[in-house]
Amino acid sequence: MVMRLRTLLGDHPGTLALKNGAIKSDLVEFDFAQYSPTNKGFKPMVREQAFDISEMAIVTYLMAKSFGKPMVLLPDVVLARFQHALALYNAMKGALKPADLNGKRVGIRSFTTTTGAWLRGILANDHGVDLDSIDWVTFEDAHVAEFKDGTKRAASGKQVVQMLIDGELDAVLGEKSDHPDLKPLFGDVAAEEKLWFAQHKVLPVNHMVVVSKTLSEQHPDIVCEVHRMLTESAAAAPSTQRFSADEMRRSLELIIGYSAQQKLIPRAYAFDELFDDVTRAL
Repeated sequence: MVMRLRTLLGDHPGTLALKNGAIKSDLVEFDFAQYSPTNKGFKPMVREQAFDISEMAIVTYLMAKSFGKPMVLLPDVVLARFQHALALYNAMKGALKPADLNGKRVGIRSFTTTTGAWLRGILANDHGVDLDSIDWVTFEDAHVAEFKDGTKRAASGKQVVQMLIDGELDAVLGEKSDHPDLKPLFGDVAAEEKLWFAQHKVLPVNHMVVVSKTLSEQHPDIVCEVHRMLTESAAAAPSTQRFSADEMRRSLELIIGYSAQQKLIPRAYAFDELFDDVTRAL
């Protein structure tokens, strides 16, 4: 009997073959939910367990785990990227470097975004920035309802990039813009990324895939089949970054450390804690 699974999965090169039906299964069919952007579906997954299978930002997963949300990580990365290009400042207000951010007013969509956690980790640990000195301005709450952050919320109707253009913020994290006044905080982004990779040997993981705890406990064969399909779909896309077990571990251990350092989670989890007995064996 074929099992139909409520599924949230974005359109990525590595998910294309699964979503268009090129990767087939005798065990499962997918009912794909439509959210644009995909991250709009993370909140209903965390708060209401809206899906059987869901793409999930890794920091959201770590935070959900800390509050006992019933979901389990699969070792399948669907989005990974360097983060340095996603920090901007307004060059019309004068030059600004990462080390200059202490005491500045910095905007970010939500304090708990995975990109934000990566960038704050880079700023604190590679550029000596005192994160506690920054006046953080946010625009959305966390996907995990129980988490309370101490940031200032922007006034209703305000937009993060427009506030930077208008001089109401000194910098923003997690955004791109082609506005002529806005420049990358990290200057020569490609050179910064190359240097950072040489130091850390990590490609930052953004989004992975989770399954509901119920599915993993009651239908481990289905979970294994979903992992097979995700793996084959990723292999069908030559442009997709493939992670070895060691590469995934290094990336996840670094973002776990950053998340604990930033008090997004109460402690640094061990890599193996992210999985259950079914998904750990994959």
